[in-house]
Formats: sequence, structure tokens, C-alpha cells
Amino acid sequence: MPTTNQPRRRFLRRAAALVGACSLGWGAGCDDAGERSSATMADDGPATPRLPYRGPNVVVVRFGGGVRRRETILHSERTFCPFIYHELYRKRGILFSNVEIESAPGIETSHGQGTLYLLTGKYDQYEDISHKPFADRFEPKVPTIFEYLRKHYDIPEHQALIINGEDRINEEFYTFSNHHLYGVHYRSTVLSLYRFKTYLLREELKNPDLDDQARRELQARLREMEAKDYRTADRKVVSPELDRFWASWRDYYGASGLVHPRGDRVLTTLALRALRELRPRLLMINYQDPDYVHWGNPQFYTRAISIIDEGVRELFHAVQADEGDGQGHTYRDNTVFLVVPDCGRDNNPCMPVPFQHHFNTRSAHEVFVVAAGPGVARSAVPVDKKRQQASVAATVGRLMSFPTPHVEAGPLEELLA
Repeated sequence: MPTTNQPRRRFLRRAAALVGACSLGWGAGCDDAGERSSATMADDGPATPRLPYRGPNVVVVRFGGGVRRRETILHSERTFCPFIYHELYRKRGILFSNVEIESAPGIETSHGQGTLYLLTGKYDQYEDISHKPFADRFEPKVPTIFEYLRKHYDIPEHQALIINGEDRINEEFYTFSNHHLYGVHYRSTVLSLYRFKTYLLREELKNPDLDDQARRELQARLREMEAKDYRTADRKVVSPELDRFWASWRDYYGASGLVHPRGDRVLTTLALRALRELRPRLLMINYQDPDYVHWGNPQFYTRAISIIDEGVRELFHAVQADEGDGQGHTYRDNTVFLVVPDCGRDNNPCMPVPFQHHFNTRSAHEVFVVAAGPGVARSAVPVDKKRQQASVAATVGRLMSFPTPHVEAGPLEELLA
């Protein structure tokens, strides 16, 4: 029994939480029920040892920005993503052509919500916690797939990665839930140009030759950047691995922002470098550029679909060329690709561009899933049985053999070989 006051209080608090959790029937979570809320639990590590991970790697491609089936998987001869359709699906995998975002009150078909449906396996009515118009600053109430993975397995943060675009800063912070048994200690790490810019500011502030005025200006800019993070417990996410990654990026592309690719191409470039340097086990890439069709040019949309397709092709071939890290971790023949939109788009023949928006119409709820890799069944015929977008989370759990007790949609059973 602890003898000092502080350990005694901690012991009693955890014991009380354990009893309360078990009395509510939380089952497998009872061994960790004493862990604190996501805002404060980072000081303490997980209560029980975690298992080493030996399973397949998984790459989740959020076909972001909202895409219709018509330009992607509905007509094989007219698809704007030929690699995903003909190479991943037809030659190597399976297509679920009738996946939907559930139509229910409060279930929106937009990018932040769709991303969280994929991450959590649960449809929810998300409200902006900052109460600012159009901010989409959401906080998931149930664990993400990254939290499930890292709680079950001994996987460091930098090997549970989200690659994010610079135009959706709010999505930088969908890295952990507020669930009391999971939370910030099991969060994912984000790679993005926003993170690179904050890295550069921190590096500049290390310069001992800065005068007071320059230092104050840099500190003010860093505070402004960090203020974009509405999840305060997640601020200043740094690690030696990430610092080395960004130092390598800076050495290659410089710090001006004028050399590296832009738009969704930079997400592919970040992902390719992450595969080489960080060796993620679970990687989610949040592509987004098809949404530029809001500007009214249909080619913004179709070209963006093709750019995502080119990115997936590059990633697939990089995975298949991987020689391993010399420590038993390899990507070749050991990586599953899951391609799924965040949402669909409208089909409005009264508009000059009928797929310009995604206003919660029926077609905005219509998405799909393409999967290929070890453990994935192959089918030359699309699975047209109606399935749920939220099933992706449970599917990732089944592929990587970790429990997902809070999802509301089971895995895509036909996908599992």
C-alpha cells in the first residue's frame, strides 16, 4: 500500500475508477479503467504492457474532397482513377460498390465528419467545440483506430501516422478521442505542412544570436500557429523521430515552401518519405483536392481524382519495392490498401456543375471501398450489398487483430480472405 499522500491519493482514485468501470460492465477495459481523461493522462503510461506488433501494415487512403461513384468506380472505361480501379481492384482486390454514409438525423456528409466516421467506426452528430462558424472543430467521443492500435500493441506515435493537407487545419487535431479509457496517450501523429512550419519556428528560436525583437516576433508567430490547435493537450507534439524527419525534409526542399509539391501531391510526397524514414504500421492519407470543384470548374474535380490515383500508384509501387528495414519489418507483400471517400457529392442536373457540392443529398451519402493486399479476398465482381462507411474502422481492426469495442458497424466480412 502506498504510504505518501500523493501516491495514496492516486492509488485510491484509480481503485475507485476501476470498481466503477467494472460495475458498469466495461469488460476488457477494466484493467485500464484508472487511466485519466485525455486532457491529463499523458503524464502516466499505460497500465499494462502492450504486445509487439507482427501483423500487416495498413494504408487508409481517404479519397477526400468528396467524390461521386460516377467518375470513380461506376464506369470502368470512363474512370478518372484507372490505377485504383483496374490495378488495385480488378487485378488484386475487391470493390464494395454500394457503401453508404448512414442517412439519419444529424449525420452530415462533409469532410471532417466523414473522416471521423472512418476513424471511429461510429456515426455521430458532431458539434463545433469552438462555437465558431464553419470551423469544424470536432472532438470524437469514442476511440479512433489509432488509439485502439496503440493501446493493444507496442507501437510508437510516429508509426501511427495521419498525412494531412494544409487547407484543413482542423483535421490536424482528430488524433485522439476524449474517451476515458483511451485518449491522448494513444494518439496518432500528423505530418503536414502546418507541422513543418511550426518545426521551422522552433528551430529558428534555438538560434542564440537572435536579437530581442526578432525573438519576440518569432515567438508571437509560433503562438499564433499553436493557437490553431483547439485540443490543448496535443500542443507542441515533438519527438526525436519527427525532428529528424523534418530536418531531412528541410535539407531536401529548403524552408521557403517554393520547391516542394503542392496540394495533394505533397501528401503523396510526405507519405513516401514517411514510409522510408518513419516506417508507419498504420498510415492514413487525407487527400482533399477534389473539393476545389466548389470554385465551379469541373476539371478541378476530375484532375484531382487523377492526382490521387497517381499518388496511390506511387505508394503501391514504393511498398512493393521495399527491401525491409533489417529488423524484420517490411512493406512488400505485407501491406493492405483501403481506399474510401470521406463523402460523396451531389448529383444536381439543374446546376451547371452537377457535382459541385455535397449538401447531404442521397448521392452525397453514396461512397465505396476498394481494398487490396494480404488477408484481402479477391473478387472480379463488385460486392453490391449495401454496407456502411463506418465499417472501415472494424475492418482495420480485424486486419490488424486489435479489438474495436466501440464501433457501431462490423467489418466488411467479404473483404476478409
